[in-house]
Amino acid sequence: MKFPTPLKKAKFIKRYKRFFADIEYSGSIEVAHVPNTGSLLSCLEDNAQCLVTQTDDPKRKLKFTLQMIKSNGGWVGVNTQTPNKIVREAFDEKIIPSWKKYKYARNEVKIHDKTRIDMVLGNDEILVTAKKISSINDLTKTGSHFHFVEVKNVTYAKNNQALFPDAVSTRAQKHLVEMMELIDQGHSCELIFTIQREDCKSFAPAKDIDPKYAELLAQAKAKGVKITPLVCTLNKTSVSLAPYKKIPLKL
Repeated sequence: MKFPTPLKKAKFIKRYKRFFADIEYSGSIEVAHVPNTGSLLSCLEDNAQCLVTQTDDPKRKLKFTLQMIKSNGGWVGVNTQTPNKIVREAFDEKIIPSWKKYKYARNEVKIHDKTRIDMVLGNDEILVTAKKISSINDLTKTGSHFHFVEVKNVTYAKNNQALFPDAVSTRAQKHLVEMMELIDQGHSCELIFTIQREDCKSFAPAKDIDPKYAELLAQAKAKGVKITPLVCTLNKTSVSLAPYKKIPLKL
């Protein structure tokens, strides 16, 4: 995923009210949008270098958006909208080896009244021809096999190990339960952890932060949910899953 223009260098000062951060840019203190609901544990270092995008859109109250911050000597991508984009890009560009057998992909598919899954892969044309998919029933009635993909953003790291989540997440717990239900229905599922930092050698659930999630992740793996931790390549012009860099999972 290429940024429309190269990111601009700034200095991170502080984060507050979750979605706001003070930054120093060109000698002035500016307020930047922080597109991340998590705690950003291990990422927010005072006076750290950061990279931001700037917009001239008159409808935007905040002209700057925090995209990356320097931590442990490298860039960490904090924008939670980035992972879904780069995972879809990885499908389109056939970066992930096990996905080459699928012809079609559809983003944001409704599987329950209040739940959408990030992406569905398959070889049934319904994924590209259907104007609307109202529920999982629209897919299962075709009799086809589908591969359901949920994408998680990872920024937290400790001792060169990527960890998720960085705060208790009942939503992420619910996603694991739903993926196990899809396995029971005869489909396959995959959980992609996009690690938006390049200093990690392995991935594990953050048991000390969310033990319930760690327990459910182990159950999901035993059930057949594929767990794929992928390291992103980051620089001031782009974020990508190319080259394909999978790291070991440690439960």
